[in-house]
Amino acid sequence: MVGNMNRSRRAIATKNPKPVSGQTSVGTSYLLWLVCLFGVSGVHRFYNGKVGTGILWLITWGWFGFGQFIDLFLIPEMVDEHNLKRRSLLSGYYPGVGNTQPVAAVPKAEPTNGEMMMQLVQAANKYGGKLSVTQGVMATGLEFDKVEEVLSQMLKSGYVSIGNDPNSGVVIYDFHEL
Repeated sequence: MVGNMNRSRRAIATKNPKPVSGQTSVGTSYLLWLVCLFGVSGVHRFYNGKVGTGILWLITWGWFGFGQFIDLFLIPEMVDEHNLKRRSLLSGYYPGVGNTQPVAAVPKAEPTNGEMMMQLVQAANKYGGKLSVTQGVMATGLEFDKVEEVLSQMLKSGYVSIGNDPNSGVVIYDFHEL
């Protein structure tokens, strides 16, 4: 599983051949690895953005030489990972966040008439048993026409009565039972 993920990361990292500022190279990383021969280990890790393990390698002489030796085989993946992160910062792609595929908008299912009526009753309850169409739209997120249609159905069924606000003249639906 991890091997497949590393291969896919490498494939993604190599899709964009344009150099991006701050990218690292495998050759330079190997040259910096050789600095360990002069008593300073972990320089290649700093170069590839692995500051924490770079410090650990520096104070433990490459984790007593074992980590430094293992890094000979890990440097290509380290470089790919660092370059992928650099591209991510510039392009908005973030590996491991689940957005490796293009995101398509999923159409939102429209609520049933019963669900819309329930939303409107709950909204009317917040407003003291009276509700305008605008308040219904704001509370449910539905379109004006849909809210008016549902309120008209409720009016025909006798669940609400209709009137006007004495101050503004706005049409108000009165929910009797609230």
